[in-house]
Amino acid sequence: MRSDNTPERQRGPRPLWPTALALALALPGLARANLIYVLNSADASISVVDSISREEVRRIPVLREVHHLILTPDRRELMIGDSGGNELLFLDPATAEVTRRERFSNPYHMEHSPDGRYLVVTSLRRDQVDIYEAGSRTLLARLKVPDKPSHLAFSPDSRFAYVTLQGARRLMAIDLAERKPVWSVEVGSQPAGVIWNNGRLLVGVMGSDHVAVVNPAEARLERTVFVGRGAHTVFPAPDGRALYVTSRVDSRITVLDPQTLEPKARWDIPGGPDCIAFDPEGKMWVTLRWIAKVAVVDTATGQAEAIPVGRSPHGIFVQPRREPMAPVPSAGLPGPRPATAASEPEDLQSEAPVQSVRAAPVAPAPVPAAVTSQPAAPAEAASWWRHWMRR
Repeated sequence: MRSDNTPERQRGPRPLWPTALALALALPGLARANLIYVLNSADASISVVDSISREEVRRIPVLREVHHLILTPDRRELMIGDSGGNELLFLDPATAEVTRRERFSNPYHMEHSPDGRYLVVTSLRRDQVDIYEAGSRTLLARLKVPDKPSHLAFSPDSRFAYVTLQGARRLMAIDLAERKPVWSVEVGSQPAGVIWNNGRLLVGVMGSDHVAVVNPAEARLERTVFVGRGAHTVFPAPDGRALYVTSRVDSRITVLDPQTLEPKARWDIPGGPDCIAFDPEGKMWVTLRWIAKVAVVDTATGQAEAIPVGRSPHGIFVQPRREPMAPVPSAGLPGPRPATAASEPEDLQSEAPVQSVRAAPVAPAPVPAAVTSQPAAPAEAASWWRHWMRR
């Protein structure tokens, strides 16, 4: 242990956060700290990172396995799905305080419809898609679908939800008014993220190397766009001038022109880039699934800085904030949580009346013979990513 008389040059580097905190408090008009919420799927926790200090300042425990998060309809709370724990966790995004918890059936991915009427939830483990009334979260319909429903998106008029089926290689359209599937189309191995872009659906094909472009009016795969192995999902820039595609296996972010879908840039981001969020200053925050870190990326240059968080970080959210959040003592930030093989909890049913619907077989839309993809990289994908390719 060193004494207080240890010369300054022998004490080693000072931590950065006090300096950043002092600067932000002294110059509140010039500095803005944002809180970055990172869901650690393999550590049963949520990391809270301060954007100025570049440090984790909170670690919030959850029951088992969190993956995705959205704001509540009134935008006052973060709603976080613990799919393994059958729970929704609600946080005040300005303070990182847990406000309430709610038992909920296997919430893997979830989104509110553009008109605010519906909450749609996919259950990857249980092969079900649940349609809720958004405000009360009353279950309206439960659709049994094949196989491993993953991510989802909506048509701008909120009439249709589009769900990727990882185990079935397909994208499915669900009529929300009729509460039933209406078509499906094959897009490739293990489809993951899906978004609506200029009248087309863009699907990251995680088991391959491309983004599938689907015409929803004709239920037809039109083309594919090569981006790299492990294509996960597509994120639009806040100003609408670019689309960013993460490729987890090739550890790459591809920048696409939103009109032509032609690549404008490719950035190598080691660690398996996964989900993306943007801060008010225009920086991109990216979870690095394989190395327990989150990266902050300068979108003008593609330069990235990595920050440690928990294991297998997945979903991410940025909350603007005026003052930095002071870190808790180091003992308050737990180390990696040992993985345990817990049994699957019993199915949780809403107490409200439920219209239970089993999806009838949907005639697959034909795939044009002219559809092609650029060749995948010849090297065989490394074995360490295979387990997480399904999520």
